[in-house]
Amino acid sequence: MMLDTDPDDYQPPIWKSYLYQLQQEAPRPKRITCPQEMESRPKYYGREFHGMISRDYADELLAGKEGAYLIRESQRQPGTHTLALSFGHQTFNYRLFYDGKHFVGEKRFESVHDLVTDALITLYIETKAAEYIAKMTTNPIYEHLGYTSLLKDKMVHRLSRGRTEPRRVTFQSEDRISSPVVRRSALKETPEKLSSYEKIHNFKVHTFRGPHWCEYCANFMWGLIAQGVRCSDCGLNVHKQCSKLVPSDCQPDLRRIKKVYSCDLTTLVKAHNTTRPMVVDICIREIELRGMKSEGLYRVSGFSEHIEDVRLAFDRDGERADISASAYADINIIAGALKLYLRDLPIPVITFDLYSKFIQAAKLPNAESRLEAIHEGLLQLPPAHYETLRYLMAHLKRVTTLEKYNLMNAENLGIVFGPTLMQPPEQNALTTLNDMRQQKLVVQLMIEHEDVLF
Repeated sequence: MMLDTDPDDYQPPIWKSYLYQLQQEAPRPKRITCPQEMESRPKYYGREFHGMISRDYADELLAGKEGAYLIRESQRQPGTHTLALSFGHQTFNYRLFYDGKHFVGEKRFESVHDLVTDALITLYIETKAAEYIAKMTTNPIYEHLGYTSLLKDKMVHRLSRGRTEPRRVTFQSEDRISSPVVRRSALKETPEKLSSYEKIHNFKVHTFRGPHWCEYCANFMWGLIAQGVRCSDCGLNVHKQCSKLVPSDCQPDLRRIKKVYSCDLTTLVKAHNTTRPMVVDICIREIELRGMKSEGLYRVSGFSEHIEDVRLAFDRDGERADISASAYADINIIAGALKLYLRDLPIPVITFDLYSKFIQAAKLPNAESRLEAIHEGLLQLPPAHYETLRYLMAHLKRVTTLEKYNLMNAENLGIVFGPTLMQPPEQNALTTLNDMRQQKLVVQLMIEHEDVLF
């Protein structure tokens, strides 16, 4: 079979219709109305409200009427309400809530009728097809979908061209690390860590209008609302239970990425098919073109309104953003825009889960052990984070070679970039204050030993 090369046009071999057929067969709601007007009826309920009646009386009213429902006020807890629903020759009682929408669980509905419709579909399908649902993930079609295979092949091919693999090195304690020559002789190469730009899907509960099928198991997504989840980055639609089994192979769609700043780093590079965020590449290229000798580079602040203009330009125009000298003569604006991008990442370049590892590494008294621990931490970074950090440190190393002009050495740059690249997961101001010395030292050492650590 010839596969279409456009993922959007690809149609899977077959969608499984069994659960869809069951939804069509599910009982329809039948409202049991109260014969008299109830003064105690809340304004958001209709004639299905019967006031304070007993559970037994509610059972009598619903008896033999599949799909029938009513609302009653609890006798034991006045002011609380119960939805009584007849299904399978028995009555189900649910505590009913209202906060602008009606709900008995996670799903929220505009009307009680919609809530009951969804409940009857769920009860019917889960009763009739419990065994089928339990097994529906055992033979997924996901790996056979054309667009999944095509995107994976494209991704592997692209990354094999542009990625620098992390190097695992060993630091010999008997050697000093005072010069690049000595540092290089202190290394023993070990097999490279294989990595790929994996990205987990960003699934969020979604209400599908019209029939939809799961793109993992090919089964119908039943219910009236919130039938499944959709990845907000790539648009993959799956059952909630199937989402736990989908591989970390999200390929973000540029049409779904609304901005550049404050976007997850891996999401951005996969969406733009780059190895690093284009903001980092473009800003560093501009700075190295005309700003490397600028006194106080990265330490001197640019005009904040102009930095905000650069941010908006990247969000609006992406890689076409104009940050040339004719647009922004002050190079500190471009340096400030780069720092702002790194600072606003939802997950910092040195990720939250590795923060404490780097802080503890900086506290080690032995110089070789300190570098070894930092190197181990770098190898654990997500590939896109590693590549961004490697590129940035190589640039900052070049900045330090012109210290006699820009007055920025590795320690000064460590002070500037420490809290930008590293943030404690709990976002505690006291923790940040206490860790500032270690943050500075980590970045300083990465700049000074960039040729060894990356």
